[in-house]
Amino acid sequence: MRNSRRGQVDPFIVMDVMEAARRAEAAGRHIIHMEVGQPSTPAPLGARKALAAALDQPLGYTVALGLPELRKGIAGLYRRWYGLDLDPARIVVTPGSSGAFILAFSALFDAGDRVVLGEPGYPSYRQILRAMSLEPVGIQTRIEDRYQPRPQDLPTDAQGLILASPGNPSGTVLRKDELAALTGRATELGMAVISDEIYHGLDYGAGFHSALEVTDDVFVINSFSKYFSMTGWRVGWMVVPEGHIRTVERLAQNMFICPPHASQFAALAALDCVEEADANLAVYAENRRLMLERLPQIGFARIAPPEGAFYIYADVSDLTDDSLAFAAEILERAGVAVTPGLDFDPRRGAQTLRFSYAGSSADIAEGLDRLAVFMAAR
Repeated sequence: MRNSRRGQVDPFIVMDVMEAARRAEAAGRHIIHMEVGQPSTPAPLGARKALAAALDQPLGYTVALGLPELRKGIAGLYRRWYGLDLDPARIVVTPGSSGAFILAFSALFDAGDRVVLGEPGYPSYRQILRAMSLEPVGIQTRIEDRYQPRPQDLPTDAQGLILASPGNPSGTVLRKDELAALTGRATELGMAVISDEIYHGLDYGAGFHSALEVTDDVFVINSFSKYFSMTGWRVGWMVVPEGHIRTVERLAQNMFICPPHASQFAALAALDCVEEADANLAVYAENRRLMLERLPQIGFARIAPPEGAFYIYADVSDLTDDSLAFAAEILERAGVAVTPGLDFDPRRGAQTLRFSYAGSSADIAEGLDRLAVFMAAR
């Protein structure tokens, strides 16, 4: 059977690390997971109860854009977080944020179009673009710019721009004036803008702003995965300009039919579980404190300022020029799973690692102890 050229995307390395960790656990080892950006907490209790109560009724297809009451609820979140009054008709519920990216790229770009993204950045941007016959154009960002792109860095021959705040793997945040400058410059260049805001709500004092605060001419993508601890439920959303609603609806009808009905039920209830979500945030804040205190002592001193999300991105060029092998060594000798920077930056990632602190504080503390022993003996 033939293979398509566009299907030959790079692996999502963190998933390979997860598989290596799983094999180690199957062999009887205890692994501390700092590789995956996944909360260790379950979906909010209210969400689980709401779904349990709904299980005796048919959970079939919903309308393609998602349950109307969920879209209204998400609009309420925008009022609460940003003071924005959004028309729920502009909100599209999606099968996770990944489904939202597929819909956004399909609605905005044609085969061969060039789409700009900052490096380091979420690896699946590049691979989804390639699988859709689009060309990812990486911008090498600088630590002095908090690994975020600058307006003057944008090329003049691209059709799209992906922004991410807080960023993955850096955890750094774009300020409101920076969002305005970047989206303004993109508009001047005729570029469509997609703003990935999946880590909103996970804030440690820097604050967070939606691109919708500075422009309506943007696709904004978010999800219940991170702040609401619902990664495996695969339910996200997208806010689109009014003129794109019908295009996105037609695509959603044909690509996905609808988002998972059961997950939409749970997501609607999760919107009322802010106290539980904020309690999880307090755990991440403590984990972040532990990381920032211990990692430099252990030998990982050159890190980006983590203002949001739950990641530490470390420059380990003084320790290795092969982050893939270094991560494998840490897993084998320390029993700690971390992610090689090659996942996020194809040009400089051989000299960086990402540490996730989304787990329990006890696991993070033990993982740091193991890393300290490993580095002392290395």
